[in-house]
Amino acid sequence: MKVWLDILTPKQVMFFKPLVDSLIIDGHDVLCTSRDYREATELARLKDFEIKVVGKHGGEGKYDKLRASASRVFELAELVQAYEPDLAITFSSPEGARVSFGLGIKHYCFSDSPHAIAVSKLTAPLTDILFCPWIIPYSAWNKFGISRTNIVRYKALDPAAWLKRTPGQPRSKITDVLYEKGNKKNILVRLEESKAAYLTESPAKKNGYLFLDSLVKSIHDLANVVVICRYSDQITKVNERYQEKVSVVGNIIDGTSAIDSCDLFIGAGGTMTAEACLMGKPAISIAPISFYVERYLLKSGLLLKASKPADLVKLATRTLTNPHGRASQNQNAKFILEKMEDPIQKVMRYILAHQ
Repeated sequence: MKVWLDILTPKQVMFFKPLVDSLIIDGHDVLCTSRDYREATELARLKDFEIKVVGKHGGEGKYDKLRASASRVFELAELVQAYEPDLAITFSSPEGARVSFGLGIKHYCFSDSPHAIAVSKLTAPLTDILFCPWIIPYSAWNKFGISRTNIVRYKALDPAAWLKRTPGQPRSKITDVLYEKGNKKNILVRLEESKAAYLTESPAKKNGYLFLDSLVKSIHDLANVVVICRYSDQITKVNERYQEKVSVVGNIIDGTSAIDSCDLFIGAGGTMTAEACLMGKPAISIAPISFYVERYLLKSGLLLKASKPADLVKLATRTLTNPHGRASQNQNAKFILEKMEDPIQKVMRYILAHQ
């Protein structure tokens, strides 16, 4: 069987790499495409993941997103038509869904983000099978025009797909590059997806810097702050705003190892926050919106939530100065992760049963 995967984000690189490896081992022919998007393409190179770049990320504006998507659909249509796949697999790729539908190719789509309304509207109605974590109710997808009978749920959060496998770079290598040595603790901060459609019109998206302002000002004597940005303009802004008060990750790194080596993770998004929680790492969410995965992690006791900058400082200080709670959290995370199924094995079984 010939399978085409459209892989758009660093999370999708991590999630789909073991699936691609499994497909190839099973004897299937695979084509992987992506777009010109700093984090995804550079992480793919870091992981020795062969991906053909088609088109580019549209940026923040609606018009630019539309133009980039339309251009990419045209380029993909030619490539995929020539490849003639039997199955397309995406993680809510609007272009992947449109091209699959237009060429009559069966489309399997993954998503854990019904809160991403624009993307869900463009993908769910054109999807043959939607795979999602079990914590997302079937009803969350109703408004996007997909039937419950076309939804397959797996009992896992998405990071389980790679956390159940061997992590990337050695801890010591990441530690030497990222974190300062000495008596201070190390905090790893992941900024928000500021150019995502579900945030571009929300005033809450700018709060990430307000949280970081308070953290840097109040916790300097206790911890070093390392920031992972998503875009080049975020890197520039953080460097200008905080200068030597924080360390900014300029290159794409193995996020799993970076999380493993820090003392506290603070996330304004979803994937790395969930990853940190499942690794048993103390984690605080400053995400500007609420979503199913975050609510599950909060309920499970793996995650704390800061609604205001002052709350973040209090939670971070308390977490860093309380080593006893970390052992309990690590044990709880290990138990939860072990109970989760492997999403990759689930989809492989489904593919084999329906090819």
